Order: sequence, then C-alpha cells, then structure tokens
Amino acid sequence: MTIHIIQERLNQQRWETQIAEQQALREIVQEVILAALGRGDFFKHALFQGGTCLRIFHGLDRFSENLDFILREPNPQFNWTDYANQIENEVEAYGLNFSIKDKSDFRTAVKKVFLKEDSLGKVLTLQYAPKTGPVIQIRIKLEVDTNPPEGSDFEIKHITFPLSTSVAVQDLPSLFAGKMHALLCRSYIKGRDWYDFLWYANHGTPINYRFLSSALDQGGPWSGSDLVVDTGWVAEHLAQQIQDLDMKEVSRDVLTFVSEAEQDAVEAWSTDYFLGRLSEWTQRQG
Repeated sequence: MTIHIIQERLNQQRWETQIAEQQALREIVQEVILAALGRGDFFKHALFQGGTCLRIFHGLDRFSENLDFILREPNPQFNWTDYANQIENEVEAYGLNFSIKDKSDFRTAVKKVFLKEDSLGKVLTLQYAPKTGPVIQIRIKLEVDTNPPEGSDFEIKHITFPLSTSVAVQDLPSLFAGKMHALLCRSYIKGRDWYDFLWYANHGTPINYRFLSSALDQGGPWSGSDLVVDTGWVAEHLAQQIQDLDMKEVSRDVLTFVSEAEQDAVEAWSTDYFLGRLSEWTQRQG
C-alpha cells in the first residue's frame, strides 16, 4: 500500500472548489488515522464522537476538521504517546509522514495531540494544485475527554477504507446529547454546532438525557446544580439560545464547510427557521 490508495480515493469525485478538495483530502487522512487506531486497542477504551463521526458514519453533509473522542471510563493517567506512535507507524504504509505534537495539559481533562503532514501536496495530483506559494498542509487535532460525563451509550461501526476495521462510536442519542451540551453551554458562537442541530432535528433524533444531564452538571452555567433534564427543558432553553443568536455570524462559520449548492440555504438561515425546526423536533419527541 502506498500513496496511490489516497490518490485513487481522492479521484472518486470531482471537487467544486480548492477548499472542497482540501477538505476531502483531510477527511481521507482522518479515515486513515481511524483505521490506524482501530488496529490497536484504542477503541476498547475510547469512543468516537463529534462532527467528523457524524459525517463519516451517518452522512452529515458538511466537512469537519478534527477527531474527537471520550474515554469509556475516566482515566486521568491517559496519555496519547503510545497511540500517537501507533498512528505514525501505521500511516507510513500509505505514504504519510506525520509530525506529531502532544499539546496535552495536565491541568485539564481534555488531552490533545496535533498531527501535521506537509508532503501530500508534493506527491498527489490535485485538481486545484497551487501554482505558487506553499503546498497543501494537513493539520488534524485529536482530542480525548479523559473525564467524560456518565451515561453515554455506544455502538460498533465499521470502516472499509483504507482497510476494514471496527470503530466504537457514541450512538446517535448520545452524540446529540453532546452536541446539545455544546449548544447550551459554549461561550462563543460556532455555526457548525447549529448546522449539526438541524441534522439531528430533521432526523427526529432523541436525546440521551442521562448523558446530557451529567454533562450539564459537570460543566457550564448549570454546573453542580444536579439537573435532571427532559425534552421540555431542552426546548425552553434552546429557544432562548436561538433568539440570542447573530444569524449572520452563525452562517458565516459554516460556509467553508459545505458545498456550493448548500451555501444559499445557509446564508438564508433565520431565527424563525431555527425555532420552527426546534418546534417540529419537540413535537416528534411526544
């Protein structure tokens, strides 16, 4: 196996823009990393979560930058070193040469490692290869929550590229619970959160309330309040968040992560539109 398997994967679709092609290449590299982790024991201890998980395994129509995980059980001693070395060794078979930096802080539960690849733009044939300036650089951050909230459920998924392997992922209600925690508690606007909310709402996805309640108790404005939340509570508080949003800022964050065909719809987002989707989701929850 060589770099040619990445080239063949990239050639399976013609990309609309240089940004879309670069996002697709990043996603291919993400899948290679997942396969590398799947060949070891990482997923015996951790679950895949977040936007990239939703895109790869459930068809979310936006690109996502990073790989996010939570441990199945709290472990403050978790260290990325062995897994980073495993990734580095595995990806060499595909012509990838990662520079890896562990940026974990012992004072925080979320441990981070950054992977950088600077050679792909030199060895791949790209539709939008830059004629001048720097070649494409791939940057991917891996994060794992070593002190996760209680109550997440999971399922086993399978990837077939670049090889067949199993990946333990949060199930959809738990994924939605994690996203809902971000929507309610994040201190800044991240439009991609709201794009994902529309995906969950349009699919009528239920929420794992045990996991959400635990997450709210662990961090954010309701920390330590021992809340037990339900659909009505979520609908009330999320409606307030929606009413306070700057919709132009929300849509601006999303535009580079979606296809050109979706951009007009994203730019037309409004408060009433989101409130309507929330109302429909609430009714579907019974």
